[in-house]
Amino acid sequence: MHKKIFWVAISLLIIGNTGAKAQQVKKDSNERKWFIGSTLLLLGNLDNTNNPGYIQVNAGYRITPKDVIQVRFKRSQYAWPLGIPFGPDFDGPGLNYPGSVRILAPQIGYQRFWWKGLYTSLYVLNAFEKYMDENKKKIGNGFTLYTDFYVGYQFQFFNDRFFFEPAIGCSYWPLRTGVPETFKAVEKRWPNYFIQPGLDFGFKF
Repeated sequence: MHKKIFWVAISLLIIGNTGAKAQQVKKDSNERKWFIGSTLLLLGNLDNTNNPGYIQVNAGYRITPKDVIQVRFKRSQYAWPLGIPFGPDFDGPGLNYPGSVRILAPQIGYQRFWWKGLYTSLYVLNAFEKYMDENKKKIGNGFTLYTDFYVGYQFQFFNDRFFFEPAIGCSYWPLRTGVPETFKAVEKRWPNYFIQPGLDFGFKF
């Protein structure tokens, strides 16, 4: 399923390059400054192996023609260590936790446009976690601090009302507390970072 998401992203990027109107930095005071949106990573909810039950809601405000502040809310559940890279080990049998983790994660970020639609962004995510065993019984609470960095491009559609932002990013978690020992034993062979696509979309108003 994650390979399917990757190819969907590549297809949309090609479509965007051939048919979309790239973002132009405007100085018009009437420019649409607010936006709401989400991500195509929601397609991961179609995965029967490691269904994350993923929810993401984005909202932001363009404070200058090049600077954007954004808040996000994420909710998900996962049963494999987050540091496993895309490849044969991703969702691989025998590599999962002895249970699962549910997270609620508010996030705040800053996005900077450098040239037309080319941007970089940095987000800080506070994940409040609930650990459950294989019988879905709660065994503890935890907290993880994530930082996400992206490089991408924003394409605009339908008279600048809708946008799509394909990107490549790196998620890094320098702080992780409350992890049960049985979960740590599974995590220890994997890094505390993950290279991932960004597939945000939204509506401006």
